[in-house]
Amino acid sequence: MEYIKAKTIVSNYNKNNDWFGTEYNMNIYKGCSHGCIYCDSRSSCYGIQNFDDIKVKENTLETLRNDLKRKIKLGVIATGSMSDPYNPIEKDLCLTRNALELISAYGFGVSIATKSNLILRDIDILKEISAPVICKITITTADDELSKIIEPHVCVSSERFKIINELAKNDIYAGILMMPILPFITDSEQNIRDIVNLAHKNGAKFIYPSFGVTLRLNQREYFYNMLDKKFVGIRQKYEKNYDNRYYCHSPNVKKLALVFKEECDKYGILYNMKDIIWGYRNHFEKQQLSFF
Repeated sequence: MEYIKAKTIVSNYNKNNDWFGTEYNMNIYKGCSHGCIYCDSRSSCYGIQNFDDIKVKENTLETLRNDLKRKIKLGVIATGSMSDPYNPIEKDLCLTRNALELISAYGFGVSIATKSNLILRDIDILKEISAPVICKITITTADDELSKIIEPHVCVSSERFKIINELAKNDIYAGILMMPILPFITDSEQNIRDIVNLAHKNGAKFIYPSFGVTLRLNQREYFYNMLDKKFVGIRQKYEKNYDNRYYCHSPNVKKLALVFKEECDKYGILYNMKDIIWGYRNHFEKQQLSFF
């Protein structure tokens, strides 16, 4: 771990951003130790050296406080785009927890993306935030043994379903980022059905999917290297089917999308971005009305 200088912690999203209806973005950490073989944040365009070593922004809480004070408009702050806000060192540093306390104190909402069950530690703060809250738990396979291979240093999928269950029990709006679905590895109809079924059983309100994976410079090299080690012969399929394409759709994308929608509709699980945004904001409004 090392500390790096940062002028800001919270940045504005593009005005046309429709990613879960968030107005701001926050990254306290750079790099990640989860070891996911497909991670887009390894891409050279982000300029993160030694990605597996976590970097922490200096004076995080002081900088964050100043950022929040300067914001003219309240809004929802996204975190988890470039690094999991619940990296293992968060257990000791508590920077994400302290950041949530500040977000709550200044009246902002939060949109969290994570694979870690450490988020359950902060349920008390998430329940106190008087603005929209949405928690997105990344699940790419329903198979624990497979998740150990493609996401080796974070809790297995079954534990992540338990995260959603616990958040739901505490009336926190939670669902799944079902991405990436890896061609030739996790892109089976059964995997999609299993994820949706377990999402329903554990109280997930939504699932947002991506039936493919992005591959860019540096990320591609790392991914292919891991394929050679863990999935012999699969790299050749990627090279044959995708060459140097940025986005690699599953060859079964149309069928998978159809199965996914049918399963979600059966259980009443949201999957369109506009519906998910409406869902968690409406959930917040109902919570507010219940106080009166």
